[in-house]
Amino acid sequence: MYSSGTLRIDELTHEERNLYATLKPERLPEHVAIIMDGNGRWAGQRSLKRFVGHQQGAKSVQLVTETASRIGLPWLTLYAFSLENKLRRPRAEVTFLMRLLRSYLESNVQRMMDTNVRIRYIGRTRELPLEVQDKMNWAEEATARNTGTTLTLALNYGGRSELVDAFRGLAAEIERKHIGLDRITEQDIHRHLYTAHMPDPDLLIRTSGEMRISNFLPWQIAYTEIYVTERFWPDFRGIHLLEAIADFQRRERRYGGIGERCGEVEEDADRIQIAAS
Repeated sequence: MYSSGTLRIDELTHEERNLYATLKPERLPEHVAIIMDGNGRWAGQRSLKRFVGHQQGAKSVQLVTETASRIGLPWLTLYAFSLENKLRRPRAEVTFLMRLLRSYLESNVQRMMDTNVRIRYIGRTRELPLEVQDKMNWAEEATARNTGTTLTLALNYGGRSELVDAFRGLAAEIERKHIGLDRITEQDIHRHLYTAHMPDPDLLIRTSGEMRISNFLPWQIAYTEIYVTERFWPDFRGIHLLEAIADFQRRERRYGGIGERCGEVEEDADRIQIAAS
């Protein structure tokens, strides 16, 4: 699971340590994905401008990532900026978000180095402003040799557009290698997804109470456990990540099967039927 090495439980807050002590380390999710929602509403409730909500949301990214690193979570993927954001939000807000991303990377690369975090990206990132791409590439190269938590930011991302891009890549491969269509498998599609280098999420967290996935990783979350909290993203901290993991560990993952409990019931029924006959 976590290849690098050293957990830093002693760096958790007192509250986080107490909750972590109730978890089963061997049952930690390998990959947690988060839909970070509620920045604007958080600001609106406080009669603040939306920009302030986004700034506080960036602070949450930093704190949650550091908690993930301390407990040895291998993969953390955050829905940071969707295709819909670019198309439907005011230009001034989009410009601010791009500036905030650059500032976040500049301010946090050293912290990523200190906490052994490496950063990657998924999405149509080539459509982002060049100065933003330059800063993204700089941060990725600077942290590339870190071996701890991989923080993946979904930027200019849309789940349907990812599938379009995957099918385009697969179609080109089919034509180049003369592959028969009847031989195409799910793994062939997976190889062309943005996330081909990482496992599918075990746990998807959504903040702000909205009960939808908002075009985020639709292929990858087919069997993902979903956890929704009413808390807005700017108020989300490492302790709340641990609460979501605690809830995750109380669930029985079936992957389309009947599960251990149902299996036990069926075995009991079989024994009763045999005894009756």
